[in-house]
Amino acid sequence: MPPSTPAPTVASTVPDPRPISHARRRRTRSTPLTIAMLAALAYFLLPLFWLLVASTKSTQDLFNSFGLWFSRAPQLLANIRATFTQDDGVFVHWLLNTAVYAVVSALGAALLAAAAGYGFAKFRFRGDRAAFNLVLGAIMVPATALAIPTYLLFAKVGLVNTPWAIILPSLVNPFGLYLMRVYAADAVPDSLLEAARIDGAGEARIFFRIALRLLAPGLVTVLLFTLVATWNNYFLPLIMLNDPNLYPITVGLSSWAAQAQNGGAGASSDMLPLVVTGSLISIVPLVIAFLLLQRYWQSGLATGSVKQ
Repeated sequence: MPPSTPAPTVASTVPDPRPISHARRRRTRSTPLTIAMLAALAYFLLPLFWLLVASTKSTQDLFNSFGLWFSRAPQLLANIRATFTQDDGVFVHWLLNTAVYAVVSALGAALLAAAAGYGFAKFRFRGDRAAFNLVLGAIMVPATALAIPTYLLFAKVGLVNTPWAIILPSLVNPFGLYLMRVYAADAVPDSLLEAARIDGAGEARIFFRIALRLLAPGLVTVLLFTLVATWNNYFLPLIMLNDPNLYPITVGLSSWAAQAQNGGAGASSDMLPLVVTGSLISIVPLVIAFLLLQRYWQSGLATGSVKQ
């Protein structure tokens, strides 16, 4: 009898992964990609670095020293103290106003976008496509184009120069609705909803107890987008508010800068470092918000909840 051919071993049938790993390593070490990423990093971080450096300078150093490096006599703490004590501490009042406007608007806009997006994704009704196309069209309309009509409408109902003039327009977020509709279509399984309905759960309970938890990453995304947009909003508060006690930090710092440039009552060029320092302080809450909420940006929360 001829000698039997030895059976191939498992090792011989498994392809060598080393060439693949080397190819992947070569692709990730692309020099043009590295240069592009470094350029993008410099583009985003350079203004922040300038803001930090400028916040440590006096008025004279702002104009006489190199813009991207510290002066010989940094005075960051003195500038921070002067910013918080200027005009009887009005900067703190502006900061609190901004926090109220941004937090209330972000929470309300995120909840409304989640509810509307979930409804568009999981329910079918007459005119649903036309309504969703209307939302897509609203995304293309710039917010500044709606500022004057919004002012005229709010003036008719007596909401001008009130906090509601800032909060109510910020609750409408067409892009957030679109984002939540796309996210809810995949994040919330239909079989999970059917199982909840069979168990006797109502639609409101299903949304708040089941769907809302699965929509958490998208919800946090909309919340952060609205938070940043409302925090940095300038044009809408500028035309809606007349009382300085209601100003957000953007309009308040702009009024300081205008006083310093135009020589208003009690103004001087020494207010320019306060404007720069106030701008630096204003971004700190946004950085903290991103750091605290970034752990919620996860995908696949519904994975394993339903056996397909």
